[in-house]
Amino acid sequence: MIEIKNLSKSFDSLIVLDKVNFCIDEGNLVVVLGPSGTGKSVLLKSMLGLLPVDDGEVFFDGKSIQAAREREVYEIRKQVGFVFQGTALFDSMNVAENISLPLREHTAMSSKEIMERVCHLLEVVGMAGKAGQYPESLSGGMKRLVAMARALALKPKYLFYDEPTTGLDPIMTDKVVDLMKDLKSRYANSGIVVTHDLQTARAVGDQIYMLKRGRINKLTKIEKELYD
Repeated sequence: MIEIKNLSKSFDSLIVLDKVNFCIDEGNLVVVLGPSGTGKSVLLKSMLGLLPVDDGEVFFDGKSIQAAREREVYEIRKQVGFVFQGTALFDSMNVAENISLPLREHTAMSSKEIMERVCHLLEVVGMAGKAGQYPESLSGGMKRLVAMARALALKPKYLFYDEPTTGLDPIMTDKVVDLMKDLKSRYANSGIVVTHDLQTARAVGDQIYMLKRGRINKLTKIEKELYD
């Protein structure tokens, strides 16, 4: 499980995270809901130690990432597949090269094994046959699917999604949401989804929290129905 304890982060006088506390239980997807600019992406980066925090700790299976040594932090991050809002695909690499990058950097797999893994992941996300295409030839939704395939490359225990449906048309939004639910069912990944889209939150979240003015609160059933 992942446990967040009293996590606080400010930028000068702006308080972005104010003693944030919640847990992500095994096999659960937790959604953090809130408008743009409320600090949702800051929360994700702080959880992974990509941003230094002012106070608090994040525990991955009982190990504090803030107290961990550099090598330990590296090993914790390898357990997390991160789907970036902007996909973060490399334009100079084709789809297969983008997905295989973590495998080439962090495993001793052979080229044949890597390509087998890449082709399998492309099938999982519904992008079979697209291995040789470059990001510039893909739609925004297709790029998101490739990013999800890359996040799965190292068989992570946890998946972090940063605004996974932002900017997508309704059809592609449904496809991404269905894929997120399928991945959870297929691989039993725990994880966190940050989004401003209530429909996405309702569809994928085992628990939904609202981040507002730096504080986080669990949404009740009534609040979920009333929130717009």
